[in-house]
Amino acid sequence: MAKYFDVHPVDPQPRAIDQIVTLLRDDALIAYPTDSCYALGARIDSHSATQRIRDIRHLGDKHHFTLVCADFAQLGQLVKIDNAAFRAIKASTPGSYTFILPATAEVPRRLAHPKKKTVGVRIPDHTVTQAILRALGEPLLSSTLLLPGEDEPMTQGWEIKEALDHQVDAVVDSGNCGTEPTTVVDFSSGVAEIVRVGAGDPSRFE
Repeated sequence: MAKYFDVHPVDPQPRAIDQIVTLLRDDALIAYPTDSCYALGARIDSHSATQRIRDIRHLGDKHHFTLVCADFAQLGQLVKIDNAAFRAIKASTPGSYTFILPATAEVPRRLAHPKKKTVGVRIPDHTVTQAILRALGEPLLSSTLLLPGEDEPMTQGWEIKEALDHQVDAVVDSGNCGTEPTTVVDFSSGVAEIVRVGAGDPSRFE
């Protein structure tokens, strides 16, 4: 059964954050809120959690995983960014955007797109997510919690606990979460290409 954490959305309890981080370091898969919608998260080097995300969401090997970062310093270690992309991304983070960029050697090959060698990265504007990231001290491997056959992600922590009680190790609930995933911007060709319009305003990249 998944552990259930009721975390204050504005002032997260340090004890709860520490317990969540301890689970992540023990190879756990968690469901957690972001500034767009709920997501599945695990440590980047967790092979088992990566496969569990694929199994839960029925994902193929061409799926772009997202690496969720606390700040631009973490993001810069994972992807190669030219000056134009740097300025545009820096100006729009933290926020509800995912950016697709060429992966650096810091990213495990199994997480990058098999042909393009790209990966998605983002810096969320969510207090609880940021608290987890800063306590963990490293980015999270992440994927939107959108179940097969569903049009929208689940929005309530208790609902996720009921649906995925035996498939995730913990559910982090900090109140109602949105249903709109991030806006995805692909910079891998050198220019911004909007792949998906979501919670982030796409006009700044048009």
